[in-house]
Amino acid sequence: MIKRNPRAHQQNSQEKIAKECYFCQNGINDIDYKDGQFLRRWLSSYSKIVPRRRSGVCTKHQRKLAQAIKRARYMSLIPYCPR
Repeated sequence: MIKRNPRAHQQNSQEKIAKECYFCQNGINDIDYKDGQFLRRWLSSYSKIVPRRRSGVCTKHQRKLAQAIKRARYMSLIPYCPR
């Protein structure tokens, strides 16, 4: 009986090309919370903040992005829930 490595499939699927951070790539340091259309790019269809692994944003900018989205929601520039 041949023993197979159960993690072999996981290792192959994890060998993906890393995404570049959009903000680092374009030299954007400050994320403006007043630009609602720009921030909607990082919201899911259910108006949830998209996680780092899906959006490809670095840790530093993900924190700034989340804070900007929360500020925009508070100022009613972005809805809390979808229509």
